[in-house]
Amino acid sequence: MQAVEVLKQTVREQDGASGSISYSTWIFIASLLMAVALLYVWCHIHMTELEYQVAQELSSRERLVEDQAKLKLELATLKSPQRIETIAREKLQMTHPGREQVILLK
Repeated sequence: MQAVEVLKQTVREQDGASGSISYSTWIFIASLLMAVALLYVWCHIHMTELEYQVAQELSSRERLVEDQAKLKLELATLKSPQRIETIAREKLQMTHPGREQVILLK
């Protein structure tokens, strides 16, 4: 009988010791959870900002590609042999050389 009572008393002591969590432990757990939540929110906000920056850069890239295409077209137009010949004839009063003006070099 005495062994049973000692065993019951030991179980009660263990239940009392492990069953109660101190106030400071609860504060630590709450602080830890709050820190994790703040870290998650900060990461989410940072990721959203980066997504906006990527969208801006893609928009800027599209605009630059369009400008490049326009400049390539303008360059091709300016280098056009027909355009150069027209400018040479009309503005510079140039004509094609005659046979006697052509000198061949070897």
